[in-house]
Amino acid sequence: MTKRKPAQSGPARAVRPDAPPRWRERWRRRTTPWTFAGPAAALLALFFAYPLLAGLYQSFTADRDGVTTWVGLAQYRRMAADPVFWAALRNTGLILAVQVPVMIGLALLLAFGLNQSWLRLRSGFRIAYFLPAVTMLVAYSVVFRVLLKTDGGLVNQMLGAVGLPAVDWLNGPGWARLALIGSITWRWTGYNAVILLAGLQSIAREQYEAAAIDGAGPLTTFVRVVMPQLRPVILFCSVTSTIGTLQLFDENYVLTGGGPGNATTTPVLYLYKVGFEQLDFGYAAALSWVVVAVIGLISYAQFRFFGKERSR
Repeated sequence: MTKRKPAQSGPARAVRPDAPPRWRERWRRRTTPWTFAGPAAALLALFFAYPLLAGLYQSFTADRDGVTTWVGLAQYRRMAADPVFWAALRNTGLILAVQVPVMIGLALLLAFGLNQSWLRLRSGFRIAYFLPAVTMLVAYSVVFRVLLKTDGGLVNQMLGAVGLPAVDWLNGPGWARLALIGSITWRWTGYNAVILLAGLQSIAREQYEAAAIDGAGPLTTFVRVVMPQLRPVILFCSVTSTIGTLQLFDENYVLTGGGPGNATTTPVLYLYKVGFEQLDFGYAAALSWVVVAVIGLISYAQFRFFGKERSR
């Protein structure tokens, strides 16, 4: 009696004689992406992750007689009683509270002006307003230092031409902060204006026409149509500008050196002086991590309170 062969549930798959085993095929699929991403991941770990973790470890150490010693939270306790650090935080908070709103407001005005259809040579204006953003930080800071010189500076010459007294821009605490705010605003206003202009151009013309048909005036159209759609772009500009202000270093280092009397010292400038002039790298590492924490908290607060969608 002959045995029947079991019925096949489907057509038999032809197996190539030179086909690799299944485990090798699975291994190839898993490792192929890392073959391409591996070099980038290795560079990221070497030049970003390792220095980050090494800096965190160093913030808990101190150099005593050439020997690195674990001191725990001593550097952070020292920071809490450091008057220069708190003065640097106050200076940054003052600059942030004045410069960022003024710059975003000016950028909005420029963006609306550049978005008008009747404006001639719009491309030329956009390039002109964006050029300061691609200027080297040190170069434009040196230019402002020359312009704001007390004796012979172009700004004081212009003031003298209209009968006003010369101003000691870089040696008075209030004037030095104002000069620093003015230089930062000059450099970054055009950059933010171009970003806001891109946001304005993403709003369809039909929405303006619909608002006009409904009887909305320019102010109502701005509040009800433009601002809700421009809100994410404004938030982006505000967050990036805030982060840039909290990392302020080049402008005040070149313009005033942090003076007079620490009036323009910022946390990043202070940690530079501590680390590379006083060679106190443990305390400088602790300062850098506090700056990172402050940036993270303020950015989170901006997203938390200003990034919400309006409730309908």
